[in-house]
Amino acid sequence: MRNSLAVIVLGFLILSCSGEVKENSANKYLLININVVDVVSGSIKPNMAILIDSATISKIGTIDALKGEVPENQQIDAAGKYAIPGLWDMHVHMEGKDLVVDNKALLPVFLAYGITTVRDCASDLGEQVLAWRDEINRGELIGPTIYTAGRKLEGKNSIWKDDLEIENEEELNQMLDKLDAYHVDFVKITENTLSGDLFLKSVKAAHGRGYRVSGHVPIDLTIEELVDAGFTSIEHASYLLRLGSDEHKIKQAVLNGSLSKSDAANRYIDQFDQEKAITAYEALGKKGYFVTPTLIGGRQLAFLEEDNHQQDDFLKYLTKRFTDNYAWRIGRMAGDTPEQKQKRKDTYRLIAKQLPYLQAAGVNIMAGSDAAALNTYVYPAASLIEELGIFQQSGLKPDQILRTATINGAKYFGVLDETSTIDEGKVADLVLLNDNPLEDINAVKNISAVIAKGQYFDRNELDAMLQQAAQTKLALDKERQD
Repeated sequence: MRNSLAVIVLGFLILSCSGEVKENSANKYLLININVVDVVSGSIKPNMAILIDSATISKIGTIDALKGEVPENQQIDAAGKYAIPGLWDMHVHMEGKDLVVDNKALLPVFLAYGITTVRDCASDLGEQVLAWRDEINRGELIGPTIYTAGRKLEGKNSIWKDDLEIENEEELNQMLDKLDAYHVDFVKITENTLSGDLFLKSVKAAHGRGYRVSGHVPIDLTIEELVDAGFTSIEHASYLLRLGSDEHKIKQAVLNGSLSKSDAANRYIDQFDQEKAITAYEALGKKGYFVTPTLIGGRQLAFLEEDNHQQDDFLKYLTKRFTDNYAWRIGRMAGDTPEQKQKRKDTYRLIAKQLPYLQAAGVNIMAGSDAAALNTYVYPAASLIEELGIFQQSGLKPDQILRTATINGAKYFGVLDETSTIDEGKVADLVLLNDNPLEDINAVKNISAVIAKGQYFDRNELDAMLQQAAQTKLALDKERQD
């Protein structure tokens, strides 16, 4: 993809309307007339100028103060647009060994939707995603910055493909050695067949090696046990409903066989006590805990009868082989009774209702979509934008929502001093919006331009990325049909 500022004369002194332009301006450009959104304070600095030097925000100031830094042909008039930090999707899966080219074609689509960073929560494409991460970091591939867990830890004979399956501590350490060799960014653990005892040991062992540890919550463990063991974040707010009950009592009932796992899961929903949950949220908030709600997947399935998504515009970017994976979750619901369908909706609404309570308690909410081929109608890139809309519908304010999709991800990985706010010295990952996102978070749908590691993509270039993705989808479908 060409850079829209490619017409640069190297190493010359040029006069602009403000006087002499400084030397060595070849890798610089200046955004002028831009409204800078401060996501920390939830305020706007109007009519500012931002100097980008290579991949870094070099200076921020008034137009008069900075317009002499570069010649006029390296100045971009933002015409009153709103600049926010690049968005983070803190829960995606790039998956499917038969979907390598399909997933790769979608990498630029993330940028087109304003998403400059993603956290890949492990899949059967672990090694491939690690390679893409490194290629993007070297500037050899266009796509979002990737943090990835590579492959996740699980028990033997898990339903998930190509997990790192373990059944004892020796195998646990072997698999952690493998993740060390992969240079993963965090460790993901799930509970399909992994016992609570070994799950807890896995958390402690990974935490002991210095990893951030994320994942699901086994029915035979409590959230408190996991947090105390070094579990850094909980994926999916559905697990937080357990905090509205006596987790220890239910856990013991499961362990002694007096309560089945399915009955325990239902009890957490049916006997949910909001006040008890709020007290538990406050305890998590005091610890600065992180939670990724991933609400959109539950919404898509709960309301599938009202919207079957067959007319969704985003389908033009997804191959038939990709969307064929959606059938398995739909099939699992095929025999649901009207009561079960209603309960699915009620449960979704109950989970969404927790967001303001989590926010008030000081829990670090991280915006994440759980976009994946195996997650029905949870589309890469687009679903993160929908998730932010759900956050607003659930009662969060636009500035709070922006923090879930920017600084909270950076806080999680300990890189807030390097990225995710518009400040001098930070990585130049920015999104220019036509509307004010502090008035309505849906402003993130109306993008004028995206800057990823300093590379500027205007609206035409973003549209070209989307067009290329659509063409690749058609070509792959035709090739596979033939």
